[in-house]
Amino acid sequence: MCVTEIAILRQKAHGLPVESYADAVRERLPEATVTVARTPEQERAAVETATVVSAGPFDDELLDYAREIQLFASIYAGYDHLPLDEFAEREIALTTASGVHGPNIAEHVIGAFLAFTRRFFEARRRQRERQWRALQSGELAGSTVAVVGLGAIGQAIVDRLAGFDVDTVGVRYSPEKGGPTDEVYGFDEIHEAVTDAEYVAVACPLTDATEELFDEQLFRTMHPEAIFVNVARGGVVDTDALTSAIQSNYIGAAQLDVTDPEPLPEDHPLWGFDNVFVTPHASGHTPEYYERTADILAENVRRAAETGEWDGLRNQIPL
Repeated sequence: MCVTEIAILRQKAHGLPVESYADAVRERLPEATVTVARTPEQERAAVETATVVSAGPFDDELLDYAREIQLFASIYAGYDHLPLDEFAEREIALTTASGVHGPNIAEHVIGAFLAFTRRFFEARRRQRERQWRALQSGELAGSTVAVVGLGAIGQAIVDRLAGFDVDTVGVRYSPEKGGPTDEVYGFDEIHEAVTDAEYVAVACPLTDATEELFDEQLFRTMHPEAIFVNVARGGVVDTDALTSAIQSNYIGAAQLDVTDPEPLPEDHPLWGFDNVFVTPHASGHTPEYYERTADILAENVRRAAETGEWDGLRNQIPL
């Protein structure tokens, strides 16, 4: 089987031009014909003969034009927004970009831990006031770090903690599988998992089981000096409970890359706390985004060419 037509639809993932994605795919698959669609009309024309379509969104109307499609290669890790029933009915394989965010989001988490621990924010405030006076700070080494969610991002966080001489605790749906952390708990044991953790990173998907997982009771359980970092979804945290926890000193600090609601309203009290650092859902940005996404797509195209079927692919979602 020889794949010759790949349609890349208009998109600006993290503000990156789609042409750079197409260039990365062409570099890896020089034998393929890679078409970039920049308008709705071009999208309809491109998908008509494409065997592979790669994009973020893909609606039912556009799918009707895709007569030869065998694989939809999503550039996102999530896939609930896609026409899954139609994919299943037409036996269209679906893959995601799961894992491409691992390195950069892990660095974001470690950076937040260190910024609070070494009191960089306080140092910056003093610099603005031109104050030269002693600044006491802590150490990451010797602490306990809890990582909630041990998927690609959670594992990347644990990997980067290896050189910091810390104890690690992981939380995942199937704790019996073990994991890269020193201890592994299930979500039903999360209170036990975080009770002694001076650092907590949240990197789990938002599901019925994790919605508002971090509520008033869990913040009460957490270490009073815990540095809390959420790079998952805002809905994993009860925002009112987090606000109260900050006000009541139930935790030490919070770095929020995601919030609920999002964007965080301008008048929300979380903006005003010195021990809360908000970033605008930015941890996922990396200049390597399309390079890593192209790696997944190219690997799957080659695998299908070798096996003659669109199955057993990297990051494939069973439909």
